[in-house]
Amino acid sequence: MTSTPKQMETEEVLRIKLEALKREHRDLDVAIGALEERGTDPLTVRRLKKQKLALKDRIAVLEDRLTPDIIA
Repeated sequence: MTSTPKQMETEEVLRIKLEALKREHRDLDVAIGALEERGTDPLTVRRLKKQKLALKDRIAVLEDRLTPDIIA
């Protein structure tokens, strides 16, 4: 099965989006760590953790779309 040019373009776009989401997830992780060390408002930390979890879900969806289905 060969990929069409449009399909390859879509895969490339999805991979770029995936990398951007992963970068944002890492950045949030660093920010949360810094805020926790400083003892910042727990509500802010909780909000950022929820945002990080939502990013993780979006990352999982993109990874599933990029992983080909293998029929065993």
